[in-house]
Amino acid sequence: MQREVHPDIERVMYTAEQIQGRVKIAAEWLDERYKNCKEPPLAVSVLKGSVMFFCDLLREMKTPVQLDFMTISSYGNSSESSGMPRIVMDLSAPLEGRDVLLVEDIIDTGYTLVKLRDLLKGRGAKSFTVVALLDKPSRRKVDIKADYSCFTIENEFIVGYGLDYAQQYRNLPYIGVLKHSVYEK
Repeated sequence: MQREVHPDIERVMYTAEQIQGRVKIAAEWLDERYKNCKEPPLAVSVLKGSVMFFCDLLREMKTPVQLDFMTISSYGNSSESSGMPRIVMDLSAPLEGRDVLLVEDIIDTGYTLVKLRDLLKGRGAKSFTVVALLDKPSRRKVDIKADYSCFTIENEFIVGYGLDYAQQYRNLPYIGVLKHSVYEK
């Protein structure tokens, strides 16, 4: 049974079926990338936005992985990044000599990804691979990109499938464009 589109959504950008198709392809790409690893990579979810993608992605992977979580804040309840990401919750696992898979919901300005890359490499990660659900290159402020992105999108404010506005809409099974009237109040 198809779920109704939320009234705050202007249009559905990607359906649940389209998302799951790309998640499966990303998992296959990661399985190929990690096929010769002797130790399971450490898969890191950047909470809260990537959690839906993270869980679906790891369930599709055949490669054994270990899990950990970080919370980074750069938006708060705003629709604009502060440009100053801060760590709210840090990893619990040591990184020295580990292959690290960072799973992001969206790469926007790139500030968060640069901070995480520098931090995790500085802690001795052997390798650092970034998989993003969404890439929004038109908003990039720094020169960085994911190793693999499921979708490249234009500069639209999107929610659903883990992505939020003011902690709402994360549980939508699709990715939709939020109506301007919602966040321009």
